[in-house]
Amino acid sequence: MGVLGVDVGGTKVALRAEAAGRPAYERTFRWPAGGTLDADLAALHAELTALRAAWGPVHAVGVAMPASTDVAGTVTTWPGRPSWTGLDLAGTLRRLVPDCPAAYADDGDLAALAEARHACRDNLVYLGVGTGVGGGVVLDGRLVPGRASAEVGHVVVDLDGTVCDCGRTGCLQSIASGPATLRRAAHARGREVTFDDLRTGLRDGRPWAVDAVHDSGVALATAVVSLGELLAPTTAVLGGGFASGLPGFVDLVGQAARRAGRPGRPAPVVQAAALGGLSSLHGALWLARDLATGTAGDRSDPTAEETPR
Repeated sequence: MGVLGVDVGGTKVALRAEAAGRPAYERTFRWPAGGTLDADLAALHAELTALRAAWGPVHAVGVAMPASTDVAGTVTTWPGRPSWTGLDLAGTLRRLVPDCPAAYADDGDLAALAEARHACRDNLVYLGVGTGVGGGVVLDGRLVPGRASAEVGHVVVDLDGTVCDCGRTGCLQSIASGPATLRRAAHARGREVTFDDLRTGLRDGRPWAVDAVHDSGVALATAVVSLGELLAPTTAVLGGGFASGLPGFVDLVGQAARRAGRPGRPAPVVQAAALGGLSSLHGALWLARDLATGTAGDRSDPTAEETPR
């Protein structure tokens, strides 16, 4: 039985189809220039059509989404693709894959689910650092807090900090996301900084790179320690393309978190995501598998919204 996972991001989309006895299909594409909703949906439709023509039919689709949605399945906000605001996501999925069941869930929640199942761990928090900061919480093998997603990126870590895309000041995302880190490095350097520039500067010990990355690491460690106090998870998993691509970054966050622990309540152990930058994609595949076997509606995936048929 073929299942398809789709990880929708602010700049690109990853797809992976799997079935027993068949090679997996993998494809990543970038959104078209311009950022219009019609162009985005046309590109997604074309990729799904090409996948099924080249690989074969799929029997369930799971979608990891960074956008916030209401109970009706309408996108309420997505700073990464503002043109999607107001989109009937549930209805759009029905039109994109009309002949098989599909479900969507928050990308951070699905990443946490995938990492927990991969590691066979019942209690962990996940922080994914990329274009934004996503996250999820798994306790006793289940995603929490239920029907709402765990908005780890909007945990406030500095009330005197910078303004977040959401409009509030001091969110973790406003400090530790990839773009926020690059902006800080560029300001200190006096000119634009790309991700490759940041990696090189970090390797060479350039203050503008070291300081920018350090501030992001400390902000993430602050969130890890706070989540540890509230939820007492054993592990904090750090993933996402930005975090995974910076050598030594996970260790930086882990050391800062350990220093902030207190007697009798050590901070969660910080580990790199075993699935690297693909945690959300693998979570989408788990969602599709659960949907195909009829378990997507149970408490293992409480955030999943199946498109009605």
